[in-house]
Amino acid sequence: MSTAGRSTRRLVGKLLISAVAIAGPAGAIAADWNETHVFNPNWPPHAKFHNGQTIALGFELAAVSLWQLWGPGKRSRSAVRWATLFAGFYSATQVPAILFPGAEFTDPEFADRLPVVAGVQLNQLMPVFAVVAPLLAVGYRLAMPDGTPEAN
Repeated sequence: MSTAGRSTRRLVGKLLISAVAIAGPAGAIAADWNETHVFNPNWPPHAKFHNGQTIALGFELAAVSLWQLWGPGKRSRSAVRWATLFAGFYSATQVPAILFPGAEFTDPEFADRLPVVAGVQLNQLMPVFAVVAPLLAVGYRLAMPDGTPEAN
């Protein structure tokens, strides 16, 4: 593959990983900055604290992921690996979260807000497996530099 082709391939991969990194906190704000979470009068203050903590964590993971991808001197295979991991961590935490005692995908008063497609009610885990994981896998493969572990 030509140098230009490799550069384009890597750029597309980095953009896919970046999109996932940014989508985590952006999605959290879109889903949580409303009456179902942050402004829910039924939520105790400590639950709101942890919701804020989770959203802030999403922003921090995105920032580290983007720094690994685009920061000065960040052109190694290791940087791509770490960027991909940090981009995926926020979404990946949803998988074990549903296993905690009393956890549900939505509060009962907002259960009708989860979309139904072809008779199947969607939940937060479906995008993790159907969108996030495939985008990260393709992004990782495309963004990975050729050659030695520290190749450009």
